[in-house]
Amino acid sequence: MSSLIDRLWYGKSRPLWPLAPLSWLFQAVAASRRRKAWEARNETLPVPVVVVGNITAGGTGKSPLTAWLVAELRSAGWRPVIISRGYGGKSPHYPALVSADSNPSEMGDEPVMLAQATGVPVVVDPVRRRGALWALDQELGDILVCDDGLQHYALPRDVELAVFDGARGVGNGAVIPVGPLREPVSRLSSVDFVVVNGGEFEAGQHLDAFDDIEHSEIHTMALEPSTLVNLKTGQARPVTDLQGQTVRAVAGIGNPGRFFDTLRNLGAKVTEAPFSDHHSFKASDLTAEAGQWVVMTAKDAVKCRSFAPDNAWVFSVQASLSDEFSRSVIARIGQSAEQLIS
Repeated sequence: MSSLIDRLWYGKSRPLWPLAPLSWLFQAVAASRRRKAWEARNETLPVPVVVVGNITAGGTGKSPLTAWLVAELRSAGWRPVIISRGYGGKSPHYPALVSADSNPSEMGDEPVMLAQATGVPVVVDPVRRRGALWALDQELGDILVCDDGLQHYALPRDVELAVFDGARGVGNGAVIPVGPLREPVSRLSSVDFVVVNGGEFEAGQHLDAFDDIEHSEIHTMALEPSTLVNLKTGQARPVTDLQGQTVRAVAGIGNPGRFFDTLRNLGAKVTEAPFSDHHSFKASDLTAEAGQWVVMTAKDAVKCRSFAPDNAWVFSVQASLSDEFSRSVIARIGQSAEQLIS
């Protein structure tokens, strides 16, 4: 499925152009929802709200950027709380506070992963404004970071970060279903920061709107291999041990190809096992041949801990961004906080 999407959305052509009327309908509905949400918004929240998201479908690196931002905020003296929709989970009640050992089927895989990775409070609620107000009522922190909330306009925000896959960019530049865009590229003119994961955009067709981004800073991000940990025993190994190792690479994420390529770049002999994003894993999905390691992302691992075989390893990455970007985003957040006080 991933390779099919790559061909349909991420080339220069638009093979799905006959679906253009649906694309126009999608844009009209999205614009209407955005307008109504903005008109119905209540007053801004009493603490800064930072939204991390994207305008393309699929994985771009939002969660690693969110984890990085949370760490930077803590270093700057803030007490961040992560707000998430909790996609893929069905909690018996909302809002719900996520812990490192929460059930991903209730809270969602990404919120549990972020709780484990960051150690800060994570609150899930499909109505993110309600979750945000609950977090403040519980005095969980003094700044809110919304993971994957760029299109959730009912939630007030002070700073927006839009993330792109540097290799894929905006694909063919068309809106769903003809292309991968959730919103037109012109939406980037209103965000504060554009973060390119894995490279810089190359000039070319369908990217003309980038020339109009006058108020958004553009920065690059790298996802660096961090740890390799046995899912069952907790044993840690250096990622260099993947050199020459045969692995069954299991990935139920938005862009599994990037994960597979990363393992190959580290010298692993990879058998690809892609699944749909947020896949509900079972033990048979982790079956490997003799001598193979099963290697998966941290996002998938939170759903596999109870039935992981002895040869299952969690491959984690961490976001690396420039000091300049860190100073700039922290300063922008500080300005927003001052405006809320004044």
